[in-house]
Amino acid sequence: MEFRSLSVILLLSSLVQNLHAQAHYFKPVLTVWPDWPQIFSGETITLRCSFPKPSVTHWTFYWYRESTRLHRSDDNLYILKHIKVDQSSKYYCYISNKQSQRESYWSNAVTLTVTERPKASLTLVPTGQMFSGENVTLRCDIQGHTGTEWRYSWYKDGDSNRPVHSSDVKREYSFSVVEFDSGKYTCRGERRSDSQRSEISDAVILIVSALPRATLTVDPRWSPVFTGESVTLKCEIQSHSNWRYQWYKGSSGTAVSQSQINTFTIRSAADQDQDQFWCRGERNYRPSSSQYSNRVNLSVEAETPKPELTSSHKGAALIGNPVVLYCKLDQSAGWKFYWSKHTQSPENETKTETHSYTISSVSVSDGGQYWCRAERGTPVYYTHYSDALWINVTGVSPPVSLMVSPGGTQHFITDSLSLNCEGQSHSAGWRVRRYTHSEKVSDCSSGWGSVTRSTCNISSLSTSHTGVYWCESESGESSNPVNITVTNGDVILDSPVHPVTEGDPLTLRCLYHDPKPSNLTAEFYKNGSLLQTQTTGEMTIRTVSKSDEGLYHCKHPEKGESPQSWISVRAAESAVGLVGAVVGVSFAVLFIILLTLLWCYRIKKGHKLHTNQMSEQKQRESGAEDTQLGHAAVQAGQTRREDIPEWDSQSECIYSNLHSGKATDVGAGSMEIIYAEVEVKMKKNSKTKHEKVCVSADTVYSELKQNRETKGL
Repeated sequence: MEFRSLSVILLLSSLVQNLHAQAHYFKPVLTVWPDWPQIFSGETITLRCSFPKPSVTHWTFYWYRESTRLHRSDDNLYILKHIKVDQSSKYYCYISNKQSQRESYWSNAVTLTVTERPKASLTLVPTGQMFSGENVTLRCDIQGHTGTEWRYSWYKDGDSNRPVHSSDVKREYSFSVVEFDSGKYTCRGERRSDSQRSEISDAVILIVSALPRATLTVDPRWSPVFTGESVTLKCEIQSHSNWRYQWYKGSSGTAVSQSQINTFTIRSAADQDQDQFWCRGERNYRPSSSQYSNRVNLSVEAETPKPELTSSHKGAALIGNPVVLYCKLDQSAGWKFYWSKHTQSPENETKTETHSYTISSVSVSDGGQYWCRAERGTPVYYTHYSDALWINVTGVSPPVSLMVSPGGTQHFITDSLSLNCEGQSHSAGWRVRRYTHSEKVSDCSSGWGSVTRSTCNISSLSTSHTGVYWCESESGESSNPVNITVTNGDVILDSPVHPVTEGDPLTLRCLYHDPKPSNLTAEFYKNGSLLQTQTTGEMTIRTVSKSDEGLYHCKHPEKGESPQSWISVRAAESAVGLVGAVVGVSFAVLFIILLTLLWCYRIKKGHKLHTNQMSEQKQRESGAEDTQLGHAAVQAGQTRREDIPEWDSQSECIYSNLHSGKATDVGAGSMEIIYAEVEVKMKKNSKTKHEKVCVSADTVYSELKQNRETKGL
């Protein structure tokens, strides 16, 4: 009995041990992935319930947090997404056999400790605006943690997948900035122990500007300068203040000078000053320096320049026409010009701002020798005088005139223009030339027009065609110049291209570019002062006088105003005095010839006594007629007393006793003449039976010449 009881006890004990072993063998194992000792909020955690059964398809899985069931599934995985701090707790899984409800098991417990994810904090040192070339430091701190347990990464402009810099050790990122580095920066840390990441930091904005730019200018701006001229370099920095200025020269990287003012003056330029210059600014505050300035080349010439003086005329200028003198300097710019006449006298010089000097209506008194020179800068630097240029003035028109079609000095852009050299006999060999500020002197054939014989055609005008035009022969003769103005405005003044003669009428018209206005009322101005307002758009001066010369333009209330044009007036020739003098001289010559023939006839008849008496009477009458009709003028220097033939066997006429004197013709001035007193002597010649006329092969017919001086020239 006792033995049987012991056997039962042993059997039960063995059964309990087997059941306990089986229960331990079938107990599920709960694991966590990732297996981090500390979980940050926001992470994804996976719980896995594992056990040794070959198949899980017959089992149901229950998930518990403490005693609260969270989930039921046929899968042995339970995922916690974006875990939070309040989800910290102990977790279990419970499995149950679907075929036998009595077969079920509890897993072990796992504890999840969830803390807030630490946030990175990014600091910019220094703060504020940065300038190219300066050093900046981005410092990344993980709140509540030491710096040694993290790796750090920095990002730009929200791209958290590609860091601009990473460090396994340092939490500071320092670099020298350029403008491209401007942007929004963030950082975060990654824990070394478990690779968990901190939250990304708030963004800090880095603004990088270029260093203030220094600009170097030269006064005067022209190049080259000449030995002795003053040159000032100016270094300008637009932003910030309290700069110190450094000056550099040549290839040296070391400043040759430093100053508190932004100018550097070379008071008397010399050869050694010819080089390259630049500058830079420095100061005690950020930004501590500027950029280097642009580089300027200073060119110095030792030889004082000498201008070339030219004229718009080749040959003599016609009275009343304009003459333009040009003082040409190839060396740089900035010049003002001085003009001298007759002598190189600084006291009597005329100053102009441009290189041209215009005599609007030339007269005889404008003829003579001219010089020009130029000056610039402070203190003043003078060039040499030019070579002398002679200006000759004549009252005789040139053989060729420049004709403009359509007429007028002003034209609209895109209009066409024909310029023709018209001569008194022929115009072959003449070409059209012009002077403009851009091209200087050039021929029509140089590209601005098309040439047909002595005609230049411009198919489409532009403002660059504005200039002085003239005809010029192969030998250098030239016509009177014509001013042509081309405007892109809507109004031009229709005015003559050639000078107007005193006493003639002059009509000026205001012309308009399409569309033409319905109201034609226009104002006409002379030298800037209002002359007339005409509803017809034109004004007329019925009798032009010298006082009408000047600059004219017109103005329309809607279309605007025209450019200005100079109108020249030339004096009218005194035709009455000239005709009277010629008629008087002609009658005197005829009278002397008739008188001579008459005396020859009487000598032949042998009426000596009567002839002598008549000679005295006729000579007295001849003197009277000379007084009334004028004297026969003999060209000075052509007929001399010794040139008069003496008495010989072939002639019975003697011309002798040359006298000179002045005859005054009203309105024509004084006229220097040479006249001859006729004295007749007889010689008997009994052999001569035929009548002879006192005209032989040796007879000289003198040229009649009138020398006039026009008052006021």
